Amino acid sequence: MSKQPYYITTAIAYTSRKPHIGNSYEIVLSDALARFKRMQGYDVFFQTGTDEHGQKIEEYAAQAGVSPKEYVDKVAGEIKDICDCLNTTYDKFIRTTDKEHEESVQKIFKKLIDKGDVYKSEYEGWYCVPCESFFTDSQLVDGKCPDCGREVRKEKEEAYFFRMSKYQKQLEEYIEQNPNFIYPESRKKEMINNFIKPGLQDLCISRSTFKWGIPFPGDEKHVIYVWVDALLNYITGLGYDPENYSEMYKKYWPANVHIIGKDILRFHTIYWPIMLMALGEPLPKQVFGHPWLLSGNDKMSKSRGNVIYADDLCNRFGVDAVRYYLLSEMPHAQDGTITYETIIERFNSDLANTLGNLVNRTVAMSNKYFDGVVQSPDAKEEIDNELISMALDTLPQVAKLLDTYKVSDALSKVLDLAKRCNKYIDETMPWALAKDEEKKARLGTVLYNLLEGIRFIAVLLAPFMPETSVKILEQIGSDVNTLESLAEFGAIKEGSKVGVATPLFSRLDVEKTLEEIEASLPKAEEETDEEEKEIVGLAEIQYDDFAKVELRVCEVVDCKPIKKAKKLLELTLNDGTKEPRTVASGIAKWYKPEELIGKKVIVVANLAPRTLCGVESHGMILAGEITEDDIKVAFVDGLPAGTQLS
Repeated sequence: MSKQPYYITTAIAYTSRKPHIGNSYEIVLSDALARFKRMQGYDVFFQTGTDEHGQKIEEYAAQAGVSPKEYVDKVAGEIKDICDCLNTTYDKFIRTTDKEHEESVQKIFKKLIDKGDVYKSEYEGWYCVPCESFFTDSQLVDGKCPDCGREVRKEKEEAYFFRMSKYQKQLEEYIEQNPNFIYPESRKKEMINNFIKPGLQDLCISRSTFKWGIPFPGDEKHVIYVWVDALLNYITGLGYDPENYSEMYKKYWPANVHIIGKDILRFHTIYWPIMLMALGEPLPKQVFGHPWLLSGNDKMSKSRGNVIYADDLCNRFGVDAVRYYLLSEMPHAQDGTITYETIIERFNSDLANTLGNLVNRTVAMSNKYFDGVVQSPDAKEEIDNELISMALDTLPQVAKLLDTYKVSDALSKVLDLAKRCNKYIDETMPWALAKDEEKKARLGTVLYNLLEGIRFIAVLLAPFMPETSVKILEQIGSDVNTLESLAEFGAIKEGSKVGVATPLFSRLDVEKTLEEIEASLPKAEEETDEEEKEIVGLAEIQYDDFAKVELRVCEVVDCKPIKKAKKLLELTLNDGTKEPRTVASGIAKWYKPEELIGKKVIVVANLAPRTLCGVESHGMILAGEITEDDIKVAFVDGLPAGTQLS
């Protein structure tokens, strides 16, 4: 009997810069889903890749003094290396500069032209270079790009257009008839209310002001609009040819799910389905728009100095620890956060204490009390049933949660089982049973239940932490690793032998690790990545930008060191309101706490709060950098607390 096909894709990464950890979340999320579907018996095809054309690439290549192809070859290699570093099991890594993709795209466009869905006109409107997107006056937000908030520029050029408006009613009907097509529900409402209901405009699908793109069929003065070229990867990667369908395409299309970031939902739920409708092809079954992973409260950028790369994290914490953090910290429908402090905290609490300690002491006790030989679980007691019941219930819960992409919740269920096993140790006290020869059979049963509970955990961890799953099974001496084996409790064989108790995750010294990380970090760069406007020399801001900053005089009423960080002080401030304000400031090297009490300082008072080493900081104290090793706080002792500066 043939397996049921399952096609899952990520959005393809843009080759402008090496991707940071926020960009890497998507590939790990998709990989966990793909691995689980394989375990369920599906014939999975998992595709990812790179988006390599467009004006932005042409400009970056010129700045780097290389050809666009040389530029994208380098960045695409970095992106693929990160996918491999994160131990992802993609079946195809497509590049939009692949010859097969470019040829298929031109055939697709020829079909659209022949069908009468493409016409030539003139485009005049607002263009955002980083987003490679056009906008009308009404779509701009405060005169800027509605997607990224950056400056747009007026462009006028001859272009080809796709009759997208022709398919508006058909798209509306499809969404209505397929309520889970756009998921989650909040994303669907956003697309319907903000983009579809106001009326769809015909889509500009060519550019003539640059050359780095797939030539437009029949008119080589134009190149195909990068977003249209990129979206087609989902079918060209399966060998789609409008004249001759490949076996791969017939087998795997339509896709079961496109996993994408919430910022590119419009392209995938409006442009893409309408293009497929025009081609007469089935639409993907679902598009899941996941939230962002932020660095603290901010998007990552080199200008902020808060960029974190996946390969650096893997080298420091290990691949599975990074995968665990990414998958456990991202809420289902809200943005997640990543900081070095929280990575270390979760590493110690969840991986070293809860999971690692459970496996280590269970295997160690099996070796100590029974020379590693697994005993028969014959001496059962009522207390065992709760553990066994929870183990048997975990797989159905995990499967149900993964069906709706609630990966963090699914992984939490697995960790809950580990916590229950630890509680079971405290309840049964194997060390006490070992002192009584008459309770040896009971001791053997307790350890058997723990080993089998750990086997459940190892099998369920396989999609999320594959290397750790293998290591756990090796330590408990079991090779039974299928989901089917979790239908019953008791697959570990009596008389088998456990391995050597080896720590899976060793606790990290918080302060030492943070110091090592800080020493290794590059300084913030003036040149930003694609998520920020490029800075040349001194960046000018408008008066309105400065007017948004609230500078307030505050009096230091208390100050103390932060235990977890040598460079930070925790200041309690009187800002002229009834409630005290807490600010964490990296000035411990230059000031003792007692020197600051009673002083008046200037605080940026309307910054979003950030948690630093466990302290939630509400603002930033202004200081001047006299030299690289001499920082002085700006004191304003003549002004009362609460005074606003302008």
